[in-house]
Amino acid sequence: MATTEHPAAGAVRRTDPEPPPPGGVLWTIAGDIRALLMLPAAFTLQVAHPAIAAGVDQYSVFRTDPWGRGERSLRSVQLWVYGGEGAAEEGLRVRRLHKEIQGIDTRGRRYHSLDPACYAWVHATGFPVYLYAGRYLLRRFTPAQERQLYREWLQVGRILGLHDRDMPQTIEEYWVYWGRMLAEEIEPTAVARELVATDVRLPCPEAGGPVVRLLLRLTWPALRVVFLRLRAFVTAGYMPPEARAAVGLEWSPAQERRLRWFSTALRLLVPALPERLRYLPVARAARARWHAAAR
Repeated sequence: MATTEHPAAGAVRRTDPEPPPPGGVLWTIAGDIRALLMLPAAFTLQVAHPAIAAGVDQYSVFRTDPWGRGERSLRSVQLWVYGGEGAAEEGLRVRRLHKEIQGIDTRGRRYHSLDPACYAWVHATGFPVYLYAGRYLLRRFTPAQERQLYREWLQVGRILGLHDRDMPQTIEEYWVYWGRMLAEEIEPTAVARELVATDVRLPCPEAGGPVVRLLLRLTWPALRVVFLRLRAFVTAGYMPPEARAAVGLEWSPAQERRLRWFSTALRLLVPALPERLRYLPVARAARARWHAAAR
């Protein structure tokens, strides 16, 4: 596992965990722009855990700086997969950020954010969301691809500093863990409900140059409504049904039909885009380096 010492510039510690391999299943999906639509479901599942909800409620800036927090979180997730030698350092940085987060959870229990019972759940939510949402947005994975995806997701867990004893080591063990967590721990916390609400305050993003910022401010009242409705829709839609039920999210046949139409359009459109538009910046740069090295 990763040590706590800081390496010299460019040095690689022999104890550093390996990130997922280039060309693997995660390399194909994690940096694809369609992954942006999967992340809200995973984030909402994370804060449906009472301890994680309490930590986010007390320590996070997701209400006051949602765009900055989202950008930083997205970059971090990308580095776990595409960061190469920097992946382990990013994992250490994430652990350092969470070192002081502790308190009382929504059930009156003491928690620490790096307690494996909490920290492992943050990691665990990504795998089922990638698997379920991928069926809509990408393709249905074969059993072999599912197992490969899980092995690669275990590598991400090691990047984050989790020990193998803290993570289910096989996909069969994972589904037992998943069912137990949904039955015993996950609930519609206030933070989870807030992340799917369509009537919450949301500050206007400060993006682009002066003209873009002015246009955003002028149109934000309408754009805010559209964004919040879309976020609620994809959060519930791309969350596995059993998790959706545990979190208390409603889902109708009409919503399912709209999700299938929406997903089909993206499944056809996105692969036709050039790679510079199809992949997020960190992933695009890593893939370019990988292709160049292969040549």
